[in-house]
This record gives sequence, C-alpha cells and structure tokens, in this order.
Amino acid sequence: MNGSPDRLIVVLTGPTATGKTDVACALQDHLGGADRVRLISADSALVYRGMDIGTAKPDAAMLSEYPHDLIDIRDPADPYTAADFVSDTDEAIGRARRLGQVPIVVGGTMMYVKSFLEGIAELPESDEELRAELSARYEAEGALALHSELETVDPKAAAGIHPNNTQRLLRALEVVELTGQPMSELWNQADARERLGGEVRQFAVLPDDRSRLHARIEERFEAMLAAGFLDEMQTLFDRADLHPGLPSMRAVGYRQGWQYLAGELEEQEFRTQAVTATRRLAKRQMTWLRGWQDLTRLTWGAPEPIAENIVKQLHKQVPR
Repeated sequence: MNGSPDRLIVVLTGPTATGKTDVACALQDHLGGADRVRLISADSALVYRGMDIGTAKPDAAMLSEYPHDLIDIRDPADPYTAADFVSDTDEAIGRARRLGQVPIVVGGTMMYVKSFLEGIAELPESDEELRAELSARYEAEGALALHSELETVDPKAAAGIHPNNTQRLLRALEVVELTGQPMSELWNQADARERLGGEVRQFAVLPDDRSRLHARIEERFEAMLAAGFLDEMQTLFDRADLHPGLPSMRAVGYRQGWQYLAGELEEQEFRTQAVTATRRLAKRQMTWLRGWQDLTRLTWGAPEPIAENIVKQLHKQVPR
C-alpha cells in the first residue's frame, strides 16, 4: 500500500442507493477485518437513534460484524451539524490510529464529507432568540429577501447557499449578527491533510445508468414500506418533542412521512413524493461530485470487485 498504512485515510462516497455500505464492508475484509479497519459513517440521518428503516441503516447483525462510528449517536430531537461531524470524525480517526487501524469514512452526505476534507469554520453557537427572529422574518419576508440581504453582507457565503436552504441561509445571517463579521471570513481552511497529517484517498461509487439507479431507489423505498417504515414514522410523529422543522425530520422520506401522517398528503402522493425526493437527492449528490478534486470514480456493481479495485488503487503512487 502506498504510504504508511497508519497515516492513510480512505474516503468512500457516492449517491444514495449505490451500495456504498456494502463496498465499505467488503473493503474492511480486504484490509484485514475489524481489528485493522475503522468504519466511520458520513450520513446525516444515520446519526439519529430510532431512524432505522427509512435511512437504510445497517442492521444489528451487520454492525456487529462491521462496526461503524457515528451511527445512533443522537436523539432525533437533538440536531447534528457538519461541524459536529468534522470534530467527531477527527476524534474517530485519532482513535483508529492509536489502534493501528485504517479509517474509512463512508457515506453520501456531501456537506459532511466536503467539510471534513476542506475544513470548517469555528463559528459561534446558535442563539435561540435571534434564530427565532430570523425565522419569523423568513416567514414574513420570504427566502429571496433574506438571501438578497446575505448577498449584501456576505456575498461569498451567499454564492454557495440556495435561497430555499432555510437552515444554512438563517445560520449565515445569524453569524453576521452575532460576530459582526461575514461567515465566510470565519471559515477555517485547514483541510484534513493539515489537521490530521497523512494521505487522504478519495473514492466515489457512481451509477453508469441513471434509469437503473432510479429503479433501485423505488424498489428500495417499497422494501422500506414493507419492512415497517410507516410504523417507525408513526413512533416519531407521536413524540411531543419532534416537529417537521428539525434536521432529523427533514431527512428524505421522513419529511414526506410526516406530511402523510399529518394528513397533508394522500398515500400515493406520499409514496411518489418520497421516491422523487430521493431521486433528486441522488442528482444533487452527483452534481457535488462532478467537480470534486482528487477523486477516483468507480462504476457501481457488486461490492467485492469494487473493493478489490480500491485496494489496487491504494497501492498505486499518487501523482504530485
């Protein structure tokens, strides 16, 4: 393997439903098993306990054989951020190195992966009163008005935030209010290599046929329904401390499930919108990856040959 194994960090990403978890598990086998590998989940929904079926979370048997860090570490009422992910992943990699393990960061939440690779701002904690004021303004004035304001005070941040991304838009305005500085000026650009040292190798599992991916997404959602997704959703819906504005309940499938249980969608609308939202998620993930630097692209398929290919790539010298 190129470079010292105890300084290697592997990142495995790709759009939803391309079998990244299975590839990571096969890769663990090829690299010596659980004693030699630490799998670290990079999925913003898998962090939440009680959200199992709708997130396609690995089951208990798989997690026993292939343990993952950063799965089931939060209650759905407790938001988890990209900054939390970077901090937790850095800690997990430190533990892996102390145990002589190769860390493999695997998942499709692109903001998490990108933040881990490039660094993230050290920003102030959220202020509930200020966030409530901004949320009220968002409802009264609309997304475009607040985005226009952000373009004035922090054009760099605004360029990377869609007006409809409420959470990120309000956070950027909140940071300006709290610090008096544009959020973009506070961003810490220390990337993973600088923070952690060693070699970072990036791989993405990508579909060669988008129609096949769409079919797989629909099949997987039907399997989730058969496995009891709506029962899982009902348990969450019945909790007094959960609401549709939380990051956990905005996850694809859960947002639509909430709307269905609230009587806002008919059953067929729920099914159609959940599948459509998942397809759109896959499209956004592939758009993120289109311009990704230092990325080895792998065509999806059976996990074993993909894992074997990754092992071969890891033995190759990286061009400088």
